[in-house]
Amino acid sequence: HMNEATVPGITPVQQMLASGTGALLTSLFVTPLDVVKIRLQAQQTPFYQGKCFLYCNGLMDHIYVCQYGASCTSWYKTPTHFSGTLDAFVKITRNEGVRSLWSGLPPTLVMAVPATVIYFTCYDQLRDLLRYGMGFQGNYIPLVAGGLARLGAVSVISPLELVRTKMQSRKLTYSELRVCIRSSVAQDGWLSLWRGWGSTVLRDVPFSALYWFNYELVKAQLCDQYNVSQATFSISFTAGAISGAVAAIVTLPFDVVKTRRQIQLGEMETLGGLPTKSLFLPFLLVLVKNPTSTWHIMRGIWAESGYRGLFAGFLPRVIKVAPACAVMISTYEFGKIFFQKMNLDREQQAC
Repeated sequence: HMNEATVPGITPVQQMLASGTGALLTSLFVTPLDVVKIRLQAQQTPFYQGKCFLYCNGLMDHIYVCQYGASCTSWYKTPTHFSGTLDAFVKITRNEGVRSLWSGLPPTLVMAVPATVIYFTCYDQLRDLLRYGMGFQGNYIPLVAGGLARLGAVSVISPLELVRTKMQSRKLTYSELRVCIRSSVAQDGWLSLWRGWGSTVLRDVPFSALYWFNYELVKAQLCDQYNVSQATFSISFTAGAISGAVAAIVTLPFDVVKTRRQIQLGEMETLGGLPTKSLFLPFLLVLVKNPTSTWHIMRGIWAESGYRGLFAGFLPRVIKVAPACAVMISTYEFGKIFFQKMNLDREQQAC
């Protein structure tokens, strides 16, 4: 089995380009699924001012807040009733045009692309550092590198996530936003920008560790089985789908908690039952006033509806996460191989 170190390296910038392309394609692929899911959820609950929806594309989540119904009445008021997922796809396309299926795309891209670029590039750099730089061997390397890379990406993106939720929930100008962030930092220190970081980490870090561990294992097995030295597009696609599905199922309880929490926060924000002195208040409340720690919420869900509650939304999550992981990783690997070939050709021409 050819060691990856023998393959001509690619630069971090090329890794970034490859992962950015992957994130772009994944977002394009998954956004319609989210739009449909949100529309189906929307018809179950009557519309009132300050409703929140959660887009999550396997790479990133974001809350979409309807403030006073202004930004979303256009699609919200359409009286179409959907009987199911497929029906929703057909009717939205027919009645509102294809573009409506990608209505959540811009905010997704703003977050998903940078987060994914940081995450995938860090993973590759860390894995190679552990393997070749420090000489560690063993199957646990992807586990460690995957967890650490995600921790880094979440920590960088967390404040931006907060800022974006703010901007969506109240149409703030950039100067108002600056004032709001400054007052929050003055009141509660810099750490207040990372509220909600804990629940994200609890879900995303185990997901990533499991994902990369399984991915590298399945990929190696498939390479051996088909007797190839480097993973083909279909091998990395399959390995990505399998490991994405496994990781999604195992971390589902954390996902249920995080969704519940984000929606509570968003609705507290928009219903305006809070002083506007600190727009970051809901995030403080989570940690201070009401004891909605992750374990507390989990125990509540367990008491309410047992293990079924903790694994709610099992099928939609797997159906979305598995292909999203597959599209992302195979595009990324394909991009890396493309750049490796390019670099090799360049070297040979130089010689």
